[in-house]
Formats: sequence, structure tokens, C-alpha cells
Amino acid sequence: MQPVIENDEKAPALPDFVNTNLYVNRELSWIYFNQRVLEEALDPEAHPLLERVKFISIFTSNLDEYFMIRVAGIENQYAAGIQDRTIDGFTPAEQLEKIRTMVIQQLDERNKCFYNDLVPALQKKGIEFLRVSELSATKQRALSHYFRKEIYPVLTPLAFDTGHPFPFMSNLSLNLAIELEDEEIGSLKFARVKVPSILPRLMRLNDIKGFNNEDGVIRFIWLEDLIENNLAHLFPKMKITKSHLFRLIRNADIEIEEDEAGDLLKTIEQGLRSRRYGKVVRLDISPTMPLSVRQILINNLEVAPRNVYEIDGTLGLSCLIDLLQIDRPDLKDEPFVPNNRIEDQFGTNIFSAIKSKDQLLYHPYDSFQPVVDFINQAALDPDVLSIKQTLYRVGSNSPIVQALMKAAEQGKQVAVLVELKARFDEGNNIVWARALEDVGAHVSYGLPGLKTHAKLTLIVRREQNKLKRYLHLGTGNYNTATGKIYTDYSLFIANEQLANEVAELFNALTGYSKHTDFKKLLVSPINTRKRIIEMIDREIDWSQKGHQGKIIMKMNALVDPETIQALYKASCEGVNIDLIVRGMCSLKPGIPGISDNIRVISIIGRFLEHSRAYYFHNGEKEELYLGSADLMPRNLDDRVETLFPVLDKSLIQGVKAHLNLMLRDNVKAWQMNPDGRYSKLSNDEPKVNSQNLLLSNSSRQSTNTHSDLS
Repeated sequence: MQPVIENDEKAPALPDFVNTNLYVNRELSWIYFNQRVLEEALDPEAHPLLERVKFISIFTSNLDEYFMIRVAGIENQYAAGIQDRTIDGFTPAEQLEKIRTMVIQQLDERNKCFYNDLVPALQKKGIEFLRVSELSATKQRALSHYFRKEIYPVLTPLAFDTGHPFPFMSNLSLNLAIELEDEEIGSLKFARVKVPSILPRLMRLNDIKGFNNEDGVIRFIWLEDLIENNLAHLFPKMKITKSHLFRLIRNADIEIEEDEAGDLLKTIEQGLRSRRYGKVVRLDISPTMPLSVRQILINNLEVAPRNVYEIDGTLGLSCLIDLLQIDRPDLKDEPFVPNNRIEDQFGTNIFSAIKSKDQLLYHPYDSFQPVVDFINQAALDPDVLSIKQTLYRVGSNSPIVQALMKAAEQGKQVAVLVELKARFDEGNNIVWARALEDVGAHVSYGLPGLKTHAKLTLIVRREQNKLKRYLHLGTGNYNTATGKIYTDYSLFIANEQLANEVAELFNALTGYSKHTDFKKLLVSPINTRKRIIEMIDREIDWSQKGHQGKIIMKMNALVDPETIQALYKASCEGVNIDLIVRGMCSLKPGIPGISDNIRVISIIGRFLEHSRAYYFHNGEKEELYLGSADLMPRNLDDRVETLFPVLDKSLIQGVKAHLNLMLRDNVKAWQMNPDGRYSKLSNDEPKVNSQNLLLSNSSRQSTNTHSDLS
């Protein structure tokens, strides 16, 4: 008998996946994302003229929200003396320094684009921005008359001296700091006038008496310019030395101790009021503002010097979105009518459509109307007994909430989870929660400490003396406005096992159920990360057995360290990984020996890429999950999220075709480099604009047939 010779060779050790050089700082990654948004405005070939202006607005409003939430959070860490480093190695102080440097550069790019490119281009197309000082004396008098009649009554000048405390200034407010001299006693004074947000920032001169439009040119002036030129009306017998524009951004993250909140709705209302008083995290000023005035603002607003930003020109350009109201279709995207495949194939009975087969829609290429019809028909159908739904962001004029109210008035059992903590939609959601309660719907606000971000509807219908359950499961909100501009999936299905699990989840959200044994659904914070990592590891197993391991993931953000490390490990084991990440991505692709097999792209285009899709080849037994969860700690640990399986193989192929089309995009796609920065894809291949191709296919292309997209 031959002796057994032991093999002392060990498998090569995997690299150290916690090395800080393997990660992109999430805050800087977000700034890279917003730069890609800005690039849509910078590129003269990217969009029609007014759409380019729209991207200036989106970039600006994105940046405002970033400071209100993300920068405010880092400022709190800094103020608390926290020196802990992020996974990529940055302290709070280092992050703040980097953010400032990058944002200053971006704001300079934005202003050069707007003033040096877009404004002259708009002027050539008959849209002008004027200063009051550029108008004739006659027109200035007409404007002064308009000011006295329409604007003066709304303004409140506020003095600052020993008898007048420093005035409160609300979040996102635009203000004039005014230096005055009392002509009677010769003393210097300081005052503040808020530019009222209730009035349009961009004032259309063509609508004001004394201005005609005979030449067809559309002319605008800025509201603050008109106020500045009429300050004498507000301060009679005072000599106005100089006025200076400034704008401030406050911490707007509402902190709620839910365990101590007896009434969550009232607590949120109080939080909304307190949002106006948050700490100032950015002060925008004109570069010409003298040091004396700056110091008054810095001292009284308690602003750190690093949070003071000198910005040339107009402050706060998010209002440029209003220019899309101009009736100039030649300067906008070509309108399109989305496909309503369910109505085309099945008429008005959406339940018949779902019974015939699972229905998967891809908005906005497929109309959002079937989602509204699903609730409307359920509200009116005498055979429908109950409707359960989660609502996160529904908008200010929601036909879906109105349908739910109609259902409650019809005597149906209506249970709605309204997420009151949906940031910046709290006010809308409070209104809808009260309206639903008033008509007898059962309204709950979710689980303490967790936001409910899942997109679920469960309808119970009596059919042939039996109860049948119908589901709508989505990747996006129940919001008809965003349904036209966000890419999202909607799955209509009547699968009993899925319906059982959705029902159990609703029982957990509205009652005291502690059900955790979800087989089909991935549910955060219970099993989403665990199951995603298990499926990544399964692809490693297939790869080690000689099969091709393949993963495609599409999401809004990828910053969860555990998931990133699992993907790095899979790459090292030969699994091919394609990631389509619109926004923040802390994973670095293409690092030799670490992420050679990972590719990361980001698509920024006409529509906001909002859908989440997770595809695993699984040795040709393909699995696909869609849903509400991005791969971020907040989505995996601090929210109620769902990822749901697509069970119909033809639907899996349809979504896979969408993903493969995006991976071929070389017009709107940006590829991430190993250093975490992005480069615009450009090659000699035929141009592929995935969103445009999906648009052009939408009238003849359904999710169920996919040959044109492969």
C-alpha cells in the first residue's frame, strides 16, 4: 500500500479587501455624479437648448440638497470632534476640505456655461435676460410702477441695530444685505430684505404693462435686480450706499426620536418647522461684498469661513427649471406618448391581463397609467374587498391617493402605509395621510426607526366564490409625475407564494407580526444583504466548476462595504461583473488582481435612471430581482425595502436585453476608471444611445419581446 502524500500547497490568499485604496469616498463619488449631470449642460450636442438649461437647474438643486443633508452630517461629525476615518481613509475635516475645493470648481464651470454659452445662445433664439439698468428711462419707470403695485407690498425691510435683533433667515432664502446712511444724523446702518420666494424669480417683461412683444423676443429680468433698483421705496430719507446679494443653506435633516414621539405625525410637523432653523452649512455671497458686511453675516449666522462661497452672478440657479414653461418646442426634447400595452392588448380589465400572464412594464417607455388604473379599477370593482399599499413619494396631486380614498368611501378595506419621513416630501405625505384617515382608510406610519421605502400594492378580489390576490411590485414611487421622467419597472402578478409573503410584510408593517421567513422576497433589513452576497458567492461556485459566472447589477448607488468586498472576491475568482450605477459608487473597477473582471458605467440622459435590477446567470438557471433597494447600508439596514423575483423567463430576457443595451451605450454612458473618476465613453463603434433606442422602440417593442434590443 502506497503511503498517502499530503499536499502542503495552499490556495493563494485573497487580497486585503479592506485596503483604503480600494474604495472611493462616497461624498466625493456623489460630487463626481453631479459633475456628470453638469456635463449634460456643458455639451452643446447633448440636448436641445432649454434642456441644457434644465440640467443647470438640476445640478444646482442637487447641490443644495447635498449640502442640506450630506455636508450637514459631516459638519456635525466635525463639530463633535470625531476623527474616525471612512473606509477610504478620510476624516470629516479632510472630507469637508475636499468637498469645498471640488464644489468651487464646479460652480465656476456652471457659471461659465450659463453666462458665456447658454445666455448668448438663448439670446440668438429670441430669449433674453436683461438688467434693469439696461432698459430705457421710460421702461424703468414702467417697471417702478409695477414694483410699487405688485412687489413692494410683499417686502419686509428688517433693520439690524441695538433696537432690532439680527433677523432670522430661512433655509434657501435669497437676501439683500443693504448698507445705508441716515441722511439726518449721518450714521451708518445695516438692513436686510428677503427676496420673496412666493414670487417668480424670473420675471417675464412681456407680461408687464408698458412692455410689448412686437418683435417676438421673450425677455426676463431677475426679481432681485428689480428690488435692488427700487430700494429707495423701502428706505425713504435714507441714502443707500450699496446692496449685496447673499443666500444661505441650512441643515435640513430632521432628527426624530421615534421612541419618544407620542404622535409621529405631529412630531414630523414640528420637525418641518424646525428645518427652517437648522445650522447654516453654506453661505453664498457676491465677491464684491465688503469685509465689514461679510463679518456681520458670518458672526450672526455663525458660519465657519470654510462654508462661505463667493459666487459671481446670480445666486441659486435652480429656478431656471421655470424656463421649460416657455412655449418653444424647437428648444426642447421631442415629446413622446408612452406605450399602454396592457390597454392595447386587454382593454380596460387589468385583472384579466394579470390573470393571463405576468405583466412587466418599463416606465416611462411604457405608460404609468396602468398603475393608476390598477387602483382605480380596484376602487370601483364590487368584487374587490381590500387594498393595501405603501406610499413613499406620491406628489402633490395624486390620482392614486384619490383612488384609494374613493375605495375607502366605497366601503372597501383600505390600509395604507404612508412614510412620513420621506425627506422633503413630509409635508405632502402629512396632507395625504390626514385625507385618507378622514375617509376611513387605515393609515399607519411604519416601523419605529425604519423608513418604509418598499413599493407594494396588494389587492384581494372575490372570484368564483374564492379569494384571489393581485400584486403590483415596483422599483419606483407611486408618483405619476416621476413616472414620466424616471426609468422604473412595474410588475403585475398573481402568484400565491409572493402574495403570501407580501401579505406577511404588510402585517409586520401595520401590526405586530415578526415574520422573517421570506423565501421569494428579499426584505430589508431582514435578508437583502445576506441573499445578495449568497447569490454573488453562488456565481463564484459556478466559476470554480468551470462555468461562466456572470452578474449584472443596476442601481442608483453602491457603497455597502460588505457587498463591495463580495464583488471584489467574485472578480478575483473569475466572475464577470457589469455594474450600471447612476450615482455614488465606492467600488473601484479594473484594479489588477482585485477588480479586473468588474466594469462600472453610469448613464446620465433625458430620463433619470432609477430602476434597480440584479441579474445572476446561475449556471444558465438565470435569476433576476427588481425592487426598491440600492446597495447602501441605509437601504440594507435602516429601511424596509423589497427586491422581488421575476419568475417569467421571457420577462427575464426582456430586462436582460435592456441591461445589455445600456452596457453597449457609448453616447450617454460614462465609464469609471480604476482611480474612481469617470471618462465619457467614445469609440469608433456605431453610436448607441440606450434611452433613445428604447424610446424609438416603445411604440412597437414590449418588455415581453426583446430581439430588437439584444
